[in-house]
Amino acid sequence: MTLRSNEWYAGEDRNAYIHRAWMRRGVPDDAFRGRPQIAIANTASDLTPCNAHLSGVAQFVKNGILEAGGVPLDLPVVSLGETNVRPTAMLWRNMAAMSTEEMLRANPVDGVVLLGGCDKTIPSLLMAAASVDIPAVVVPGGPMLNGSFRGAPLGCGTGVWKLSEEVRAGTLSNEDFTRSESAMIRSAGHCNTMGTASTMALVVEALGAIVPGVAGIPASDARLNEAAQLTGRLSVELVAEGRTPSTFLTEGSFRNAIVALAAIGGSTNAVVHLLAIAGRLGIDLTPADFDRIGAQVPLLVDLQPAGRHLMEDLHRAGGLLAVLREVRDLLDPGALTITGRPLVEYLEDAEIFDPEVITPRETALQEDAGIALLRGNLAPDGAIIKPAAASPHLLSHRGRALVFDSIEDFRERIDDPDLDVDADSVLVLRGCGPKGYPGMPEVSNMPLPAKLLEQGVRDMVRICDGRMSGTAYGTVVLHVAPEAADGGPLGLVQTGDWIELDVAARRLDIDVPAEELAARTPSAAMTDAFAAPTRGWEKLYVEHVQQADTGADLDFLIGSSGSEVLRESH
Repeated sequence: MTLRSNEWYAGEDRNAYIHRAWMRRGVPDDAFRGRPQIAIANTASDLTPCNAHLSGVAQFVKNGILEAGGVPLDLPVVSLGETNVRPTAMLWRNMAAMSTEEMLRANPVDGVVLLGGCDKTIPSLLMAAASVDIPAVVVPGGPMLNGSFRGAPLGCGTGVWKLSEEVRAGTLSNEDFTRSESAMIRSAGHCNTMGTASTMALVVEALGAIVPGVAGIPASDARLNEAAQLTGRLSVELVAEGRTPSTFLTEGSFRNAIVALAAIGGSTNAVVHLLAIAGRLGIDLTPADFDRIGAQVPLLVDLQPAGRHLMEDLHRAGGLLAVLREVRDLLDPGALTITGRPLVEYLEDAEIFDPEVITPRETALQEDAGIALLRGNLAPDGAIIKPAAASPHLLSHRGRALVFDSIEDFRERIDDPDLDVDADSVLVLRGCGPKGYPGMPEVSNMPLPAKLLEQGVRDMVRICDGRMSGTAYGTVVLHVAPEAADGGPLGLVQTGDWIELDVAARRLDIDVPAEELAARTPSAAMTDAFAAPTRGWEKLYVEHVQQADTGADLDFLIGSSGSEVLRESH
């Protein structure tokens, strides 16, 4: 095999000497002569608590690389912790992808193992690997152990949304709310609900970039270390065979990912991430594909936030492969995995061990469980909704708009006892798209007005140009495109306008004559809430970020630049 790293290390000239000498530091000479150099792109960070354990996982990856004759190389990369990073981790997903891509291209590495967990880390790593197109495989960090509180399962993230509403409704004390913190986070790992982290791990396995059967292993389960070591061995094989992302990630791979997304009741965030990954590969994927493919897929996994159980239960019940076996006829039979074998070959021995967690297809929890794409005069380029997480009685709804011009405006007014709102109102939050925030925060699942919570209301139609946490739930229309800050009609809605939602018809409309809507201008409050950044990454981001319907990537990062570097600085 011809190693990319030979461009740095082979030969007897001055440049090769410099590269070998500075990397040697006790490493034997044969490390630079024919042995694949495998980077371990590690998103471990104490400030990304869900990924803090990944350095331990990395050691097992190293063991496997060494066993297979490769040379493991630590490569710390940008880490984004969903719970801590302000103003939103999504603002830096593209930066993390770009920086990882550039480091992989700039350094003498032949392949890479990608270690991620928290929401944006796996997407950013895979975007980078797709753009540089060297052999790459993902090892997910795994979910934390199940939590429980007052005798009931307590899902990470989902419990926050539910319990905080009960505090606001006056049915839970602040003391009990605080007491639930340690019960929720019991171990290393990412959210144990079907949030974005769990969703992306499972969906990327269905896509083919994770060894089948690995995604969903709990972070504290010793079998994750075993899988990491075996994946380390595999990474050396990938280099020998030249198996890069572009050689096995195809349209069929994305079909399988979309089928998996629907069957597990996965996060809406997967849409924007898969669109971005596809864009790096040159694959024409659109939100309509999620609706078209997902519409025929049943919901089979009874997991929070759309169900009862947690990720540890899903792994115990048979995991993703058992789920996919139930919908095998909907999968692309030729789509390959990182191992070189088709995904469907791994389904032969898959078995459901707990039908309460993974429901057989004939008793599916919900038919046609895919994410729905809505269009209309309120969302010309589309908006999405997750029917599996919505209230059935609200999927066809007409109500008057209550408009908030920013998240700050929302927080200031939502609990005003004099707020003109009832259970039929439609909450509209704008200024939260890629440009408008900037960074597209997870605020679309707006808390309900306190006075309605006290009346027993627990769901309302909500519309936003931002995103929603995968751990959240409710009848939420999100990713509205174009966003208000980019000239979308969401910026023209006024409080009192009639809004019509019809998920079955895939419609989202404002009942205002076209002539009147065209004559309106954005409110001064909305315009004032958006201050265009003047420097740094935020300025670059706002000037180049695309809309949600294409993945919210930067326009100059679409596609692949490959791995070649022609110039030498010495």
